[in-house]
Amino acid sequence: MIKNLNLKNFTVFKELDIEFSPKINIIIGENGTGKTHLLKAAYLLCGGSTNPTDEQEIALTTQILRLFMPLDDKLGKLHHQGAKETAQLNAHFKNDAFVILNFHNNSKYVVSQEEKNYRQNTQVPVFIPTKEVLSFMKGFNSLYEKYGLSFDLTYQDICLLLDLPEVRPENLHEKSKWAMEKIETVCGGKFVFSGGGKVTFQTDNAEYSANAMAEGFRKAGMLSRLLQTGAIKPGVSGPLFWDEPESNLNPKLMKRLVEILLELSRNGQQIILATHDYVLLKWFDLLMDKGKEDHVRFHTLYRDLDSKEIKLASTDEYLNIDPNPIDDAFGYLINQEIENDMEGLGK
Repeated sequence: MIKNLNLKNFTVFKELDIEFSPKINIIIGENGTGKTHLLKAAYLLCGGSTNPTDEQEIALTTQILRLFMPLDDKLGKLHHQGAKETAQLNAHFKNDAFVILNFHNNSKYVVSQEEKNYRQNTQVPVFIPTKEVLSFMKGFNSLYEKYGLSFDLTYQDICLLLDLPEVRPENLHEKSKWAMEKIETVCGGKFVFSGGGKVTFQTDNAEYSANAMAEGFRKAGMLSRLLQTGAIKPGVSGPLFWDEPESNLNPKLMKRLVEILLELSRNGQQIILATHDYVLLKWFDLLMDKGKEDHVRFHTLYRDLDSKEIKLASTDEYLNIDPNPIDDAFGYLINQEIENDMEGLGK
């Protein structure tokens, strides 16, 4: 479980410090404010590392380059533009474990510093990227290793996790079983993984290619499979990072998704997601139950008008989100509709 992330002179961030809820964190912000970069930085630091040897520095540098895909594959392109000081990524975890990554503008390799219990205290995280992968899983991992595909490392990571064998039913968390059943009910069937990236969709009476199914169902199927393999196991697995879970989901499925995520968080699963969607954001506000000890922390990334730097504002109350570009856009839409109706009445 990640408690804190501090970024200095890294990509769009001059300096950013974020305190995560142990349950659910929702990151919002306009395009270009660094939501995905924040998710990826936290995911990178949650992944664990080996001893700080030369080989480890090479491996870690390769990992960060594949994750962020900077121009010309140069580490210096991830250094905050115009900054003279060292770029630093610093994360603290439960049990006071921590890790720090450093690099300069002209560095060839990332330098890692860690508390001795860091690797023992980190749990394997999961990152669900914006695009679903069930439609192109077959052969993807082999192609990714051999060719310079235009997909970042999160896509290979998720494909590898989805292709793991399923956990024995008796070893599954009860809430994992519950969530899988809810997803199967909404989708009208289940996705079946045969190994090597082959995925089909089965109902009681027929079997289809995964590509024939709606993309929203495929995204829900990814979550179900991660629960089935134990990659996500409440109270055991590392944080779940999810970039724009709302993509291609209809409102009915979105409500079900929020119910599932809240229930997983009640059983020890830390969740960190980024969204642009008002409906998803509002469902969290409406469905969270403080009587069940739900905790949702809202984090807004915004560009300061004076310094032009990216800043962060966090709150545990939906009504106190400020700035709230999602709510502002929705309010503007409603006002525009009222104005159009008034103009129509005046004609």
